[in-house]
Amino acid sequence: MNYEILYAFVMATAALAIAPGPDNIYVLMQSITYGKKFGLATVAGLISGCLIHTTLLAFGVSAIIKESETIFFSIKLLGALYLFYLAFMVFKSAPDIRLGESHLAKKSLLQLFRKGFIMNVLNPKVTIFFLAFFPGFLFSNELSTVVQFYVLGLLFMVVSFIIFGLIALLSGAISDYITKHSGVGHFLKWLQIFVFVGIGVYILFSDK
Repeated sequence: MNYEILYAFVMATAALAIAPGPDNIYVLMQSITYGKKFGLATVAGLISGCLIHTTLLAFGVSAIIKESETIFFSIKLLGALYLFYLAFMVFKSAPDIRLGESHLAKKSLLQLFRKGFIMNVLNPKVTIFFLAFFPGFLFSNELSTVVQFYVLGLLFMVVSFIIFGLIALLSGAISDYITKHSGVGHFLKWLQIFVFVGIGVYILFSDK
């Protein structure tokens, strides 16, 4: 097992979770508006949905790997290009982080969990992102690719839950900091670009 690859995967996942996106902004707004436990319920639902995407990826891509090295390389190439595309879209976007424009209806904890789960599972962009992200981080010549994808999926879920959970718990302080420091949006924008490009380059040149 190559623990350096797993460490790189954890760091990349953490950076992606910190960078502002629709999921963590949604968690932040639920937490600010209705309280931390409502934000945590949303986090639990969003992260649970990742298990579905991991399962689809583990069995689908593992079968492809067994069939053809060329097809697997093509998946990695397309994955890297997709990450470069995401970096370009972030580059084109405005750096502002808007927290006051959402009008959220209050729901029960179970409703929030279910909504987070459904939001994640039915989002095809998550499947595409997993397909782009995970294959470049296979870390063992001994373990089956199915097991490796599940390990990566569980690591992704744990790291994302910790960071999203902290966003929920520290929502008040985070909101105040964003409001008082306009430059934070620029920093996080370039963090996203750096992470997407870095992961794309890594995947492009990684061995199977």
